[in-house]
Amino acid sequence: TIPDFVLNSLSSIKPIYARKSRDLMLVYENEKTIINMKPNFNNLIKYKDFIIITAESKKEKYDFISRFFCAGDGIAEDPVTGSAHSTLTPYWSNKLNKTKLVAYQASKRGGELNLEYHGDRVDISGQAITIINGIMTI
Repeated sequence: TIPDFVLNSLSSIKPIYARKSRDLMLVYENEKTIINMKPNFNNLIKYKDFIIITAESKKEKYDFISRFFCAGDGIAEDPVTGSAHSTLTPYWSNKLNKTKLVAYQASKRGGELNLEYHGDRVDISGQAITIINGIMTI
C-alpha cells in the first residue's frame, strides 16, 4: 500500500500502475505529468524508499521517460539513475514488446540512456562526464 501522503506529494494525477520492489515505481498515463511534476519534497522526506515515476514517451526518439526521487536520503531528485532503469527496463520491455529501448530521465539536467534487456540483466549505456577522479584507501 502506498501512503496517501506520497501520492499527494507528487501530483493530483494518480498513477495507472504501481509496483514496489527495491524502489516504488509509479506509472502515469501521460509523459507531460512526469515532465511537469513538482513534488513536495518537504513531505517526501518522511518516505524512506526511493520513488521512480515513469510514462511511455510520445516522442519518436524515446520509448519512455522517468524521474527519480530520493528525498529521504537528502537528495530531492537524482539527475540520471542507472539503478532505476534496472527496474524500468523489464517493465517497459514487456509492455512495449521490445528488448532494445531508449529512455530519457527528465530531471533538470536530464539524460538519455540506451537499454538492452536480456531477461536476467539490463545493459545500460550512454554518455557520461567524469566529475571527480581519485584513489581511496580504506
